Amino acid sequence: MPRTILHADLDAFYASVEQLDNPPLRGKPVVVGGPPEARGVVAAASYEARRFGVHSAMPMSRALRLCPGAVRLSPRFDRYGEVSRQVMAIFRSITPLVEPLSLDEAFLDTSEQAPQRGGPEALAREIKRRVKEETGLTVSIGAGTNKTVAKIASERGKPDGLVVVPPGEEASFLAPLPVRSLWGVGPKAEEALARMSIRTIGDLARADPVALAARFGVRGEWFQRIASGDDDRPVETEQERKSVGAETTFPRDLPDGAELRRVLAGVAEDVARRLREQSATARTVVLKLRYSDFRTITRQTSLAEGVDSAEQLTAAAEALLDKAAQPGDRFRLLGIQGTSLQPQGRGQLGLWER
Repeated sequence: MPRTILHADLDAFYASVEQLDNPPLRGKPVVVGGPPEARGVVAAASYEARRFGVHSAMPMSRALRLCPGAVRLSPRFDRYGEVSRQVMAIFRSITPLVEPLSLDEAFLDTSEQAPQRGGPEALAREIKRRVKEETGLTVSIGAGTNKTVAKIASERGKPDGLVVVPPGEEASFLAPLPVRSLWGVGPKAEEALARMSIRTIGDLARADPVALAARFGVRGEWFQRIASGDDDRPVETEQERKSVGAETTFPRDLPDGAELRRVLAGVAEDVARRLREQSATARTVVLKLRYSDFRTITRQTSLAEGVDSAEQLTAAAEALLDKAAQPGDRFRLLGIQGTSLQPQGRGQLGLWER
């Protein structure tokens, strides 16, 4: 029986909480982030501000030029954490299989619950209703048979959206979308795929697997699998997840560039050493970034095979950094975690091996 995986993502979370707590701000452009004179960046923008071209990770000075009438507010992370816990409690009242990705998004495995509650759409509408009634916030939900499809579906429906991809329609849903929509496809991978005349997810699903392996190694196989709608990764609860990680705080804020990349490689070397000490490999690589305004994000990618070398971890983390970093960003902390741990096994392929 096909799984039912939901990806729930709160809309413009930080800005929405500010509008919720301060009703006169509702309907007005709101940006959350550090002050422009301190080289602050946008941590979140309300949809009213986004209509002016404002988006997260944009320098605050540029955001206020694009939208002079915007109300700028400093982040209140304690408050956002409080609201996040309320929302996650709603999710866990539906299913115990909840995998938070950040304060404002999570995967839910509702394979058992959905058939008992009228199917994926009915269950998703129930969750949306409860979040709205109990917190005052809106949440966009994507439903599908796997994580890749559910996450992309939720993004396609924002704001306050609900997109359900029925079993068997995964590949046709993904096919027309740009390859950049897929996890792990950052600017460099996108450029490399474009040079192979691969621009849509459908192009990637139909591509020559030998050519993909020659260019991307095992990652090419993984890209093609998820492009075809094949993603068997489980929803992992916080209690189940084990990880090996390392992080470092910089003496001064760093932009993306050679120095930051050297730090990333050093952190990857530390994680690789710890993995080898535990005779373990990691199938999921998580990149943690803390911006100069203390906003913290994590991005992750899952690989076809477990990895345990500094080179493999660096490659995976750099692909995530390529996708996350924007011009003007400055970072104060970088961390890497290897999760979805498994014992080292015979015949394991390296990330770049054919």
